[in-house]
Amino acid sequence: MSPESTGQNEHHIRVYRRRFRAWRGNRPFWAGLFTMAGGLPIAYFPYADLHLGNMTLAMSTTAGAGSLIIGVLLITLGFTMWFHHIVRVFAGIAAILLALISLPVANIGGFVIGFLLSLVGGALSVSWAPAAPQRADEATGGEQAGPAKGLPYEERPEGELQGAAAVPRQHGAGLDTAAEAEGGRHRAG
Repeated sequence: MSPESTGQNEHHIRVYRRRFRAWRGNRPFWAGLFTMAGGLPIAYFPYADLHLGNMTLAMSTTAGAGSLIIGVLLITLGFTMWFHHIVRVFAGIAAILLALISLPVANIGGFVIGFLLSLVGGALSVSWAPAAPQRADEATGGEQAGPAKGLPYEERPEGELQGAAAVPRQHGAGLDTAAEAEGGRHRAG
């Protein structure tokens, strides 16, 4: 490599880190992580044995298969939030419902740990929204060439509105005064 090629000298860990940050920013990453982390204790505790010296304490219940199914579904929903984020609202609601169902079925929701993690993950998934697309001047870091073509209607200067966009903006009903609501008639006294 020559010293003139600056792009080639970048360390590969930085490249992977930057790619991961971009990937993570385009999906409900933390929602999926919390949901998967909540599914693990729900699925694990009914099949775990705790050894205290010579005594074995088994956490298994008659609903062990149900808790395994709930845990696996929560882990699957977490991966769905990551890799198919278009159905994030469905996955979030399903995670919340499965977390609630895990309370009576799976050892009080994986001893409340799995319940809380799944509940937070589902709520984060339902509330997550993709970022607004950047305007051309923000993406390039400079000024936009020509008139404000990328600006929404409300932010354009009045001289640049043409055609159907030149129709004046109408105010919502919440902004009308009582006189305007009655057709502009004013009452005397």
